[in-house]
Amino acid sequence: MTEPARQPSAESVHPAPAEYGAESIRVLKGLDAVRKRPGMYIGDTDDGSGLHHMVYEVVDNAIDEALAGHASRVEVILNADGSVTVRDDGRGIPVDIHKGEGVSAAEVIMTQLHAGGKFDQNSYKVSGGLHGVGVSVVNALSSKLILRVWRNDKEHYIEFAHGDAVAPLKVVGDAGGKRGTEVTFYASAETFTHIEYDFATLEHRLRELAFLNSGVYIVLSDMRHAVEKREEMRYEGGVTEFVKYLDRNKKPIVPVPVVIGAELNGITVEAALWWNDTYHENVLCFTNNIPQRDGGTHLAGFRAALTRQITGYAEAGSKKEKVALTGDDCREGLTAVLSVKVPDPKFSSQTKDKLVSSEVRPVVENVINEALAAWLEEHPAEAKTVIGKVVEAAAAREAARKARELTRRKGALDIASLPGKLADCQERDPAKSELFIVEGDSAGGSAKQGRNREFQAVLPLRGKILNVERARFDKMLSSEQIGTLITALGTGIGREDFDLSKLRYHKIILMTDADVDGAHIRTLLLTFFFRQMPALIEGGYLYIAQPPLYKVTRGKSEQYLKDERALEDYLIATGLDDCVFKLASGEERGRRDLLKLVEDARVIRSTLHNLHSRYNRSVVEQAAIAGVLSPRITGDIATANEAAAYIARRLDALADEVERGWVGRFVEGEGFQFERTVRGVKEVAMIDDALLGSADARKLDEYAAILQEIYPRPGVLRRKDAETAIHGPVSLFEAVTDAGRKGVTLQRYKGLGEMNPDQLWETTLDTNARSLLQVKVREVDEADDIFTKLMGDVVEPRREFIQENSLSATVDV
Repeated sequence: MTEPARQPSAESVHPAPAEYGAESIRVLKGLDAVRKRPGMYIGDTDDGSGLHHMVYEVVDNAIDEALAGHASRVEVILNADGSVTVRDDGRGIPVDIHKGEGVSAAEVIMTQLHAGGKFDQNSYKVSGGLHGVGVSVVNALSSKLILRVWRNDKEHYIEFAHGDAVAPLKVVGDAGGKRGTEVTFYASAETFTHIEYDFATLEHRLRELAFLNSGVYIVLSDMRHAVEKREEMRYEGGVTEFVKYLDRNKKPIVPVPVVIGAELNGITVEAALWWNDTYHENVLCFTNNIPQRDGGTHLAGFRAALTRQITGYAEAGSKKEKVALTGDDCREGLTAVLSVKVPDPKFSSQTKDKLVSSEVRPVVENVINEALAAWLEEHPAEAKTVIGKVVEAAAAREAARKARELTRRKGALDIASLPGKLADCQERDPAKSELFIVEGDSAGGSAKQGRNREFQAVLPLRGKILNVERARFDKMLSSEQIGTLITALGTGIGREDFDLSKLRYHKIILMTDADVDGAHIRTLLLTFFFRQMPALIEGGYLYIAQPPLYKVTRGKSEQYLKDERALEDYLIATGLDDCVFKLASGEERGRRDLLKLVEDARVIRSTLHNLHSRYNRSVVEQAAIAGVLSPRITGDIATANEAAAYIARRLDALADEVERGWVGRFVEGEGFQFERTVRGVKEVAMIDDALLGSADARKLDEYAAILQEIYPRPGVLRRKDAETAIHGPVSLFEAVTDAGRKGVTLQRYKGLGEMNPDQLWETTLDTNARSLLQVKVREVDEADDIFTKLMGDVVEPRREFIQENSLSATVDV
């Protein structure tokens, strides 16, 4: 007997007892292990995953409050100073004294490993923070953490440094009717290689949580730039809206998703299923809000029930199908979200990528069986459409099987059938072998001649390969280029035939031109691998070659440069030869000192370039030199107005005589305003409060002292007999790089065919000198959406994408 499941909401879903206090906290001690081996607790500290996991751990606590029916709003703020704030309106972390520890429960939770309400079954029936290490690990791996708790009508405050309390918890004021918890943490630079939070990564996870916890209002704000970026997420429809969101760029074949929800044996099951006209399955599984990339017992139960009901309905409703239907046929074009809430889930590993709780499968299977059987009976028209799609998939699968058998009999899938296409290597150990997939015969010829035949194979592909996003499996197999590729790789294709152990090369390298056609061919190949051979990407076998963008020749010396950054480095190094920078004071800066100034100038120029287009970068540069981006200047109106007038004078000094007349003033609450009239046209430039309070302004202000020392008045860059006036860091950088271009021949490569075999070896094939990019997929559903949008049949989403991104595109025709 099943009962309809209720969506988690601001109201009580899994009611917790009224008493959630210090008595609810269970302790297992020790934080030193966390600092010594952070990867065991938080994930990789180098690639960014561990850093973002810090945010998730704090957010999970807030979501658990919502699951227990005590919170309805969660805010995540990326602060301009590099910290992160997570705030909720839950009950607030307990603040009373913990009897076993003698300090406040809040301090125990923040400083003791495995301390929390998650181990007390009476406090949380269902929780995502299973291991109870979350918030204490965040504290241990933060150089500073500030905790504010609004509870018992009081505001409580405690600060931590490297995991230790600076002082005991104290009351700092009245709560004013407010309740909840706020954690602000500064991730430690000693632990994490890079402390740079990615807005899109956080948004993806928070959006998942908003879908899975219907009614919870989640806000993500980015305060690191002049213009605040903000995403508000609240979905009353839960998993139903999740499926609609996933399929927003696809054509559904039934009008509304199939929605399933029930509770059985203490386990809550929610699912939404929607078939579309594509040929790919996309099923996302969650346990207590935690995603399982590798599925598990809940997915096994879901698939078993789906296959049984669809095939049973098809057989009962029509004459015997010529082809037996399989589970794969039933799931072709299916997008589904399966979410289970389990009191004590078991996972295969610490990463929780696979659920192994055996009691979950029969519950999921039972719930899906019952609900899907009812849906098929109550919606005969939609059921007929779904069955038609499934039967088509079975027919295509059978056609593909016959095509494979035919090609096998003809020997078309035998490696010996590719003598004119594949230039194989001598090495037979796949782990030591590489396959370069190159575009066209011209590049293929150079690659074949330039390679190391011992371990490097080359496969040229003529023209653009088939877009597999729009092609069924049987049509794909009939494509000559696809057949050639499958044969060369040796793995076979399709769920029945694919065998990763037969892969002939453990490095598959896509080597296409740097122009638009090359990018298109690379995208088509990536679509093929993502849709048909995802195991190659998951195994880390797929790479993209990074041939150099430039070749510079100076005299008899030649050098290859991989990108714009490398070109800048080269131009700075050559431009500094024989250069002297004479300051307005008469002091001169030579090679080493000048290099430091140019490197600073590069950072400042890059920061200015990243500003929103509404800001006049020359005005902001002069403001940085004047030191007015500091809060101490804007705090006094008279000082700020003097500074504005000073900047206006500097701007006049930069301008031609007919373009002078700048007037500057400071307006409280708005910022600095500069204006001039040139040939009857009024020009206005603002440095508003949004910019003054941004991370960009703080970054520029860090250089204020050096800028005021070096650029109070124009200086002169002297190189041999030439002199250039320098008004600021941007003009210094440009003058040095312009000097570096003199006597240099710059060649920009568009195609690999432009390189001779020796050049190709030196730049792209030589394992000691080349640069490769490994293809990885972090968020499968996001990748699925982007391939559907850019490569699928529906035009509208693609048009919108082009319109949204056209201004930021770098097109090299």
